[in-house]
Amino acid sequence: MPSETSRETHPQSLSVERIARAYATIDPPFRDTPQFDATVLGERFGCHAVVKVETLNPIRSFKARGAQFFVSELAGRPHLVCSSSGNFGQGMAYAAGQRGLPLTVFMNAPANPLKAERMRALGADVRMVASDGEDGHAAARRFAAEHGALLVVDGNEPAIAEGAGTIALELLRWPKPFDVILSPLGDGALLSGISCWFKTHSPDVRMIGVCAAGSPAMERSWRAGRIVSAPAQTIAEGISIETACAAAVANLTALADDVIFVDDAALIAAMRLAHHDLGLVLEPSGAAALAALAVHVEQFRGRRIGLLLTGGNVAPEQMEQWL
Repeated sequence: MPSETSRETHPQSLSVERIARAYATIDPPFRDTPQFDATVLGERFGCHAVVKVETLNPIRSFKARGAQFFVSELAGRPHLVCSSSGNFGQGMAYAAGQRGLPLTVFMNAPANPLKAERMRALGADVRMVASDGEDGHAAARRFAAEHGALLVVDGNEPAIAEGAGTIALELLRWPKPFDVILSPLGDGALLSGISCWFKTHSPDVRMIGVCAAGSPAMERSWRAGRIVSAPAQTIAEGISIETACAAAVANLTALADDVIFVDDAALIAAMRLAHHDLGLVLEPSGAAALAALAVHVEQFRGRRIGLLLTGGNVAPEQMEQWL
């Protein structure tokens, strides 16, 4: 039987030089995404709100940034395998398709049908895992062991975080200094990557991660400085985790300034607010930063806040239910 090939290694520090290099590897549709002063939000919440919109691209999320940089660094032509709720899988499918690499993605059922459909359209072999004792990550690990495939774990790969960190490079072109950046926080790659760049180039900015209240594992891990597992039950599938990666916890412990919670009701309210005030369709995880601004409004009053709006993959039935 072939041995498992895995990228799960000891935590590695992130590099601003590699973030700059990653920027050059990312396809134009995913780079230099819209960022603008959302005056209507600023007036509503008594702050200066600058939104960074990561949904207007071929996969409707930021995830292809890190996936493209990761794949560009690979040697050879491995069969890739990962688990995903959908956006990371789409990013990997897009990047793998560019290199002609086979990709197998395991998803926990029930899954967002739009995300599964889009992954298949991008060339991925998508396999559903029923909730009967083995989750998507365990299935991906088993597949890697049986087939000698390369297991890719979002949150564990420095290149994925560094590719996501290119968002910070773009944000810091804003002509006025930020006080706070609010970022959705699930596996930790996004917040780690952008915090690496900000802490080097604008260290006074507070980097705050936003977790779903129904998925507290990363917040608990960050506060403890070690991996803490916890059950996850939230509509925000994109930031729902039960066990964090050691690399992500180590990076966030060093780089993040705070982690705060929003519940599912706040996420839905933020989705509706983005649709009403900005004309944007966001999925629950993609609306987490805006939800945090609304819920913790007094904390941010009078400050310049950068809001990362990170995903807009909403299935038609979800659109009808939430929007």
